[in-house]
Amino acid sequence: MTISVLIADDDPEIRDVIRIYLKNEGYRVFESEDGVQALELLHRESIDLIILDVMMPNMDGIRACFKIREMTKIPIIMLSAKSEDIDKITGLTTGADDYMAKPFNPLELVARVKAQLRRQTFTGAAETQAKASDRNIVEIDDLVIHINKHLVTVHGREALLTPIEFSILELLASHRGQVFNVEQIYRSVWKEDKFLSDNTVMVHVRNIREKIEDNPREPRFIKTVWGVGYKVE
Repeated sequence: MTISVLIADDDPEIRDVIRIYLKNEGYRVFESEDGVQALELLHRESIDLIILDVMMPNMDGIRACFKIREMTKIPIIMLSAKSEDIDKITGLTTGADDYMAKPFNPLELVARVKAQLRRQTFTGAAETQAKASDRNIVEIDDLVIHINKHLVTVHGREALLTPIEFSILELLASHRGQVFNVEQIYRSVWKEDKFLSDNTVMVHVRNIREKIEDNPREPRFIKTVWGVGYKVE
């Protein structure tokens, strides 16, 4: 997939130079003369990184950066003719990821573009992996259910559940607060349409409590909703 970079700068000569170097690296390039055009392009196109000049007409880079950060977390490299530290600090505190003072070496700018894109790719992959991990682990106080590993721990110690017991606990814990009657539990766990009796589910719930509850008679995790079924709060 081709990476798209947006150049927002009111100086056409600077845009020309940056465009040439970026296209030589295989990037797709979009251009705007001010912050207003940059925002319009962001709404229309899929942009992976923005090179944003500070001093532009209509809407300067600082204001544009604030508005861009309300829309997206894509990398922003700020450009400015000013080299004072205060301008660098201002640019970065608006949400920019990097800052370069004009005049700049185009090769260095390309190197920084690549660095920001690598960082963005790594961050996105890490967030995706973290979200996937979150979905595969259910934590309720000191009860931890590792769904992919079929592992349950309480107070850091493993609770040895049978496959059926694990499936019941997984069902209830993955839908915290939702009450399941015994027929729903049976059909979900046993994958059978024919429902036998309430005792089948009840016995398994009792066994689970013996293994995960400090006091099975006063359970913290699997609650009985009398006349309805069971739930995990």
